[in-house]
Amino acid sequence: MLSALDKHMLETVADLHDIPQGAYNIRKNGQGISRNSTAKIEIRPKADKPGIDIIIKPGTKNESVHIPVILTADGLEDLVYNTFDIGEGADVLIVAGCGIHNPGEKTSRHDGIHNFIVRKGARVRYVEKHYGEGEEQGKKILNPKTIVEVEEDGYAEMELVQISGVDDTKRDTEARLHKNAQLVITERMLTDGDQTAESRMTVELLGPDSTTRIISRSVARDNSKQIFYPAAVGMNRCRAHVQCDAIIMDQAQIRSIPEIAANHADAQLVHEAAIGKIAGEQLIKLMTMGLYEAEAEETILKGFLK
Repeated sequence: MLSALDKHMLETVADLHDIPQGAYNIRKNGQGISRNSTAKIEIRPKADKPGIDIIIKPGTKNESVHIPVILTADGLEDLVYNTFDIGEGADVLIVAGCGIHNPGEKTSRHDGIHNFIVRKGARVRYVEKHYGEGEEQGKKILNPKTIVEVEEDGYAEMELVQISGVDDTKRDTEARLHKNAQLVITERMLTDGDQTAESRMTVELLGPDSTTRIISRSVARDNSKQIFYPAAVGMNRCRAHVQCDAIIMDQAQIRSIPEIAANHADAQLVHEAAIGKIAGEQLIKLMTMGLYEAEAEETILKGFLK
């Protein structure tokens, strides 16, 4: 049975109000507590280490997989290895995410290592949300590592979101694209207090006519610190666009270091980076519509991170 706290955390990180329909795996405090496979999607535990294999049969359409993780105790260190094999011609949605409710003084931490194989002509949309909460001083730490291989004519869209409440995070994303493969990564990040966040992304465009878009949108408040290292490496005839936009507030610090590297004469690579504060005219406009300054500020930030 799921407690009220469990349901709250699942709704926050995976938009689930209860046990989902279809294929799913729910992990709580280092253990799998509920799992279901379907005729076209098999979820099975790994034999040699913590984690699961998600095997999506070729041609699978209009199905989804939910694999949320929740930690609701202090002093936990959870490490999980998940492998996703998206079969040829499949088209699926995968909803992940991790929420930590730390009720104590000790650090709770979750490290997730996700390997994706997107087979020829397959399409996948992957949504991952990270969130932390707790009234005590125990830290909430999340360190995701994502490794993606997109085969010929494959398409992967990855939405990587840190909502709030995560004290420290190191995010590492690696991708390799083959002939005519496409990858879109959108990362959204919010930090406040004394939180720190580091994100590193490297996309290698190996095959002809491969394309990628890397989009980072972040807000840093209070005394928090963020640093981003997105990189696109063109090894063939390809196209890449790297875009980093950030809003900085209070005494926060942000560094954005995008990189494009061309190792082929027909690689077309572009990068943009911008860091700034909320425009005064935006605040004034919303305040003339009846919002207090704090409400106007929150409205702008939510729109920016949407």
